[in-house]
Amino acid sequence: MFDSTYISDYKTYLSDVRGASANTVTSYVRDVQKFTEFVYAGGNNDLSHVTPEDVRSYLINLERSGKSPATISRYIASIKAFYNRLVELNHIHINPVSDITVSTVEKKPPRILSDEEINLLLKQPNIKDNKGARDSAMFEILYATGIRVSELINLDVSDVNLDTGLVSCRNGKVRIVPIHDAAIKAVERYLSFARPEMADNGEDALFVNTNGERMTRQGFWKILKSYSEQAKISSDITPQMLRNSFAAHLLENGANIHALQKMLGHAGISSTQTYARIVKHQLKDMYAKAHPMAK
Repeated sequence: MFDSTYISDYKTYLSDVRGASANTVTSYVRDVQKFTEFVYAGGNNDLSHVTPEDVRSYLINLERSGKSPATISRYIASIKAFYNRLVELNHIHINPVSDITVSTVEKKPPRILSDEEINLLLKQPNIKDNKGARDSAMFEILYATGIRVSELINLDVSDVNLDTGLVSCRNGKVRIVPIHDAAIKAVERYLSFARPEMADNGEDALFVNTNGERMTRQGFWKILKSYSEQAKISSDITPQMLRNSFAAHLLENGANIHALQKMLGHAGISSTQTYARIVKHQLKDMYAKAHPMAK
């Protein structure tokens, strides 16, 4: 039985070949492992012998357990990608998931913050104290680069080159993302007086918490929530919204979609095209509202 080898190869494939984020790799592998448990419980001890009927039974099981259509769609996508890999390696000849379809799930478009909301958020931290200088630098970096919050907190001091205005983002693979002058100044300010007083000796992390250790995802979420409430922005702001806004605002101002794909670290262009569709929709709405002949 080579199932553990199959899954190990799949994990490496997602990370090294597809360039998927660490969170995506973890989710996809976990989905396949849960499917494996279901298959084994049914008496099949070899993933290469799975049939479409096995997959349909799993779908029914997921539905009965109360999983949402969106969650089920993700499970099927994970398993389908896994079996595509087995076909590619000639371990099997037919993907048992290829003809499996899930009822269409209506996806909400990514939430984009307006220019006014972004500016309001960026103005909230008090840059004259240590925490405020740190928070300002974190927000500026996120909006300047569109990196994920997991990538932000994994940045080391050595990953930011303020002379060249470049950030080295490490998430399986390394990608280089430029930052603008406002972000450079915010990081310079943080490094000049705040971080030396906050960080423990020997700590490599660029952004640290009040204990002098690397900032955590949970810690950053709390900080962002606090500032969004302080700014009285109508909806809760998430780190993903800053990434969405970065992408949409660049496209609105004429950025090349393939260059944006590289900056965002998307393995395929389809994820990046989501933002292009949003921008196109917004332009059509603006046209319909503003053009006298469109009313």
